[in-house]
This record gives sequence, structure tokens and C-alpha cells, in this order.
Amino acid sequence: MTTLPQIILSEGFHNEKPVVFIDFDFDWSIVRIMREYSSATYVPNKKRWYILKSYFQLNEFLNLFGNRSAVDVSSLMKFRKIPDEYINTLIIKNYSKNTIKTYVNYFEDFMEYYADKDLENIISDEINSYILDLIKRNNISTSQQNQRINSIKFYYEKVLGRASEYYYIERPRPERKLPDVLSKKEISALLRASTNIKHKTIIALIYSCGLRRSETINIKISDIDSERMLIKIRGAKGKKDRYVQLSPNLLALLRSYHQAEKPLTWIFEGRHGKQYSEMSIYKVVKNAAKNAGIKKRVYPHILRHSFATHHLEQGTDLRYIQEWLGHDSSKTTEIYTHVSNNNFIKFKNPFDDITINDE
Repeated sequence: MTTLPQIILSEGFHNEKPVVFIDFDFDWSIVRIMREYSSATYVPNKKRWYILKSYFQLNEFLNLFGNRSAVDVSSLMKFRKIPDEYINTLIIKNYSKNTIKTYVNYFEDFMEYYADKDLENIISDEINSYILDLIKRNNISTSQQNQRINSIKFYYEKVLGRASEYYYIERPRPERKLPDVLSKKEISALLRASTNIKHKTIIALIYSCGLRRSETINIKISDIDSERMLIKIRGAKGKKDRYVQLSPNLLALLRSYHQAEKPLTWIFEGRHGKQYSEMSIYKVVKNAAKNAGIKKRVYPHILRHSFATHHLEQGTDLRYIQEWLGHDSSKTTEIYTHVSNNNFIKFKNPFDDITINDE
């Protein structure tokens, strides 16, 4: 009797994001499927695969691997079911899909941490202890601390209807991290390294319009207005629509791409005309950076940072950049003034007057 290889699924964190780890003894038949599975990513230094928890679908995974292996899901089954009222309240209050996924994932972790306690009896000191433990164990960022706190407060304040001061949670001191930026030369290298017309167009569109991944995959063919040279971005962060500039060079590339790929509804489509995934965009950008030989950490959002910084460096008014990026506050956009080289090139460095070699 042939024994099926075993796959063990477990939850954890990778780069501060909740994931489902996929562990198995090396088996080529499993590896081949994992490589084709668009949601799965391999981590060489850990020698294990993972899928972002927000993308993980157990039924889909079992359909792919259930007949080829024995899938152990016991570690996934230990979690308490999140209250229906929690999800329903998020939906009623019109939270975005991404926010709902984030809140649900983080609140599930909180529930599991206090699996032996009644949720309604957990006090603020215990919530603080939970966050502090995550900081010590996983070194979570300030942003994630705030998101986790918000997901917990949502339950006690919005679902149970308690006063906001009922659970006072001390917020972390805000960090000031400057965004990563690529040079125009590096953007050009990314595009040249992308021989696939769809991949080249994805990178060009994100950079040219300063888009988020979620905004990119939600663009439909009908959103391209070539007469007014605008692209309509629908339901962006905060569920707000906006228009962005359509570059003549981008329009030419979009037309070449459309002629080659012939998408029907969405600008970028996956198999069977389905909407392209954020994970697929992530892989497109990472592979292009690898092929271009760029040593910096390159990811889709760095194209948005580069768009804003390059505009600032060429003298574009900050108010226009704010509008194109979809920022509610100018303070958010002002972060790019700290990475623009305009702050440096107009001043002479005193070191340039120093003699460093004997003459």
C-alpha cells in the first residue's frame, strides 16, 4: 500500500503578515503544483512555503492536494469561530474588503490567544499584554500594532457598543520611516527586463499613475478615457473615486498590450478572464527586479513612492501629487519632500572643499 506524502498546514507570520505555512518532506509532485499555484510563495532560507492568510482558501487547497497527499489541518481547526456580529458590523459600516480581511485575521489571532477566556470579560490590561507579547515575539511594526488594536477595539466598541474609554489602550509612539524610491534609470531597467507585454504594462501603469496594487487590479477597460487622457480609479482607499493622468507613452503601451492579450473586462485578467490578483502583481514586480539585477528591495508600492518623488523632483506642485495619490491629508504626501533630492542638490557639501589626497 502506497503512503501518501503528508502536508502540514499551520498559521504564523512572515514579514509581519499573517500567513498559512505549508510544510512537507520534499516531493517533486507537490513542488510542481506549488510552483504553479499563484498564491504560494517559497522562502529559501526557511525552506518552506506559505500563503498569505487573506488569500488562503482551504477548500481550494484541498481540491489541489487532497488526492495527492494527506493534508493535516488540525492546527487550523483549533481557532474559535469569529462572532457573526463582528463581520456583519464591518459590512454594515461599509468597511473595504481589505480592511475586513485584516480586522478578521487580527481578531481571530486575539481570540486564539485568549482561547480559554470569555471575550466579553477580557480587560484592557490583558489586551495590552497581548500586544506587548506580539512586539516581543514577532517585533511587529507600529502600523501593525495600531491595526491590531483597532480590530480589537472594534469588537468592544462597535459590536458590543461599549464606550470608547472602556478599554484604554496605550498607542505606540509613531515611527517616521522614509519610503524607498527607485531612480528613473532603475524604473527603465525594470521595464526593459520585462519581456512579457502584460508584465511590462503592469509595471508601467503602476509607476505612471502612482497606483496601489488593489487599484491596479480593479481598473476596467471602460475606465480608460483616451480622449480626455485620464484613467478613472474606482473605489480606492476610503472607497473614493479619483482620476489620474494618462501618459501618451502609457496609452501607446496599453494599446499594444490590448491588441496582444485582448482582455475583455478588466485591464489585467488572469485565467478564464478572471480579475488579476494582487499576489500576481507582487510576483511580476519581484521577478522584473531580479531580471534587471536591481539589488534594492523592490515591491509594487515602491513604484508609487517613486512616482510621487520623481514628480516632486521635477517641480510638480504637492497639491496635484496629493490628488493623484488619493491622500486625504497633505501631511501624508509631504513625506516625499524628505526623500526628494531637491533638498540636497542645491546645496554644496562642505566635504567637497576638503583635500583627501596628497598633491
